[in-house]
Amino acid sequence: MVSSSNPNPPKLPVVVLLSGTGTNFTAIERAASHGSLPIDIRAVLSDRPQAAGLERARSLQLPTVALSPRDYPDRESHDQALIKAIDHYTPHVVILAGYMRILTPTFVAHYANRILNIHPSLLPALKGLHTHQRALDERLTEHGCSVHFVTETLDGGPVIAHAPVPILTTDDAHTLAARVQKAEHRLYPTVLEWIALGRLQCQREQIFLDGSALSQPVRLPGLYE
Repeated sequence: MVSSSNPNPPKLPVVVLLSGTGTNFTAIERAASHGSLPIDIRAVLSDRPQAAGLERARSLQLPTVALSPRDYPDRESHDQALIKAIDHYTPHVVILAGYMRILTPTFVAHYANRILNIHPSLLPALKGLHTHQRALDERLTEHGCSVHFVTETLDGGPVIAHAPVPILTTDDAHTLAARVQKAEHRLYPTVLEWIALGRLQCQREQIFLDGSALSQPVRLPGLYE
């Protein structure tokens, strides 16, 4: 990650949403706690009350909120409750870290240009699920992960950066997934740092980094080493 010239930059307030173990949340929190990522994680929310990521957050004494979809009559009412819970913590950015529910247009519009997600492929390639096996089935030579802004289009928002991972002849879906996950754990904090330091913005689905419009995602090689 690029270091700031300001030894004490203001911390970017964020809220994290997750559904499972929260490995990307853990990577982000560690970077923050070590002082290399100037963010303030104000809360961790989940649609699964038993999510291991929530337990991790509680062990760190971070506020947690669980909102099970079973407690709401429809997706829209669940997301309205989620908006209310998130806004209580006044974040500047909402971080999806393995949050497995498709968000409603109302939710996405409420946080336009302020929701980030990480996806295990080099978007726009391999949108959706089972990306590692699909990369192998398609005999690709390169795979990886992407951080993008969230829009109403599933995995279709503006892509900020890629972390490429070579596909080895010995790879299966599990070994490939493990290496991609390592890349995720370095890519996500890097992009968050750009935002926290004011280097990156998104306006009308156009991404600007250091004042210049991106014509393609930033490629960050070597993250899988």
